[in-house]
Amino acid sequence: MIPSREELALSIDQAEWETLRPHLERGGLILVDDNLDLADTALKVASDDVEIIQRWVENGMIGKPSDSKIRSWNEERQKIFAMLIVSPYILIQEKMPIFQ
Repeated sequence: MIPSREELALSIDQAEWETLRPHLERGGLILVDDNLDLADTALKVASDDVEIIQRWVENGMIGKPSDSKIRSWNEERQKIFAMLIVSPYILIQEKMPIFQ
């Protein structure tokens, strides 16, 4: 069953880079552009909306982090990310949402 957008939004959490790094090594870490809503993106991934996901990948809006990003994060291991699990992936954003 696919979770609702509201359920996903409530599941957004924070994590340090050091905690997320093992997921990168197994290929499960997806960087989401700060211009996309993390919960909306997770919903598209969970519902396997191939057309939209493919467009985002082609436009560089979602995908595996670049080597330069990884190097900068490795230098700042305490960096905090917004994260949302959509098994088998962990979607991350560098910006932090405003929790209310």
